[in-house]
Amino acid sequence: MIDFAEMLAGYRRFRETGWAQQRERWDELNEGQSPRVMVIACSDSRVDPAQIFDTSPGEIFVVRNVAALVPPFETTPGRHGVSAALEFAVQVLKVGEIVVMGHGKCGGCKAALSHDLKDAPPGEGGFIHNWIELLDDAREMVVSRYGERRDRDVERAMEQEGVKVSLANLRSFPCVRAKEKAGELKLIGSFFAIADGQLHILDEASGAFSPAA
Repeated sequence: MIDFAEMLAGYRRFRETGWAQQRERWDELNEGQSPRVMVIACSDSRVDPAQIFDTSPGEIFVVRNVAALVPPFETTPGRHGVSAALEFAVQVLKVGEIVVMGHGKCGGCKAALSHDLKDAPPGEGGFIHNWIELLDDAREMVVSRYGERRDRDVERAMEQEGVKVSLANLRSFPCVRAKEKAGELKLIGSFFAIADGQLHILDEASGAFSPAA
């Protein structure tokens, strides 16, 4: 596994190749950014959107957190990091698409399904549990469908329901609703399977995920 010393070696390679060879592009980025797509993904180290979508610097605006979740629109006091990033992407950068990307073997979704952290205090799992409570309604739906089974099919169902939760919560933001209605913003649900490297796209009409062409 890589450590920081090896990361510094990678940085030196980047300076010699990715930065030096694309100096003109980096000069452009120094003047500002204008990505057309926002990606909301999981913090999981195995699912880097820039790698999966093979993008260059400045092409996608990415927010990553546990289970790729978007909280609902709310104005209660607090530090609304995801909401702030969403607001910046939609209102300032004026992105035209928002992609929510869930993934296979998601630890956050598994914890939401198992409720293993339900009684954990903050700092010992409580922060995670409080965050993934956003998936409680999805959990009820999955449990009602599969019962108390905890096999891979059930976990995948939970992971994919999580994507739908984030899409629904995105639409609770007035700026997102208005821009989607006006045809200025498109929301896309997706799911990346680590096991085979396949990206699946959500058909919201049917609720089903299918492999990307």
